[in-house]
Amino acid sequence: MSLLKSLWPLSFGSKNGIVGLIINVLIQLVVGVVIGWVISLVAGIPVVGVIVGLVGGLLDLYILVGIVLSILDYLKILK
Repeated sequence: MSLLKSLWPLSFGSKNGIVGLIINVLIQLVVGVVIGWVISLVAGIPVVGVIVGLVGGLLDLYILVGIVLSILDYLKILK
C-alpha cells in the first residue's frame, strides 16, 4: 500500500466528502487533458512522434489508475 501511496500521492489526499472527491477527479482530468494537448502538439514531429505517443498512452493510464484509486479510497475499500 505504501508503494501505491508513493506513486499516486494525489489519489490518497484527504477528502472532505463527495465534493473533495469530485474536485480531486476534476483536477486529475484537467491535468490529463492539458498534458495530452501538449503531447498532441509535439507528436507532429516525425522522429519524436512515436515516443511521445507512447508517453501519452502511459500518462493516460496513470491518470485512469489515479482516478480509480481516488474512488476506492473514498469508498474506504483501500486501507
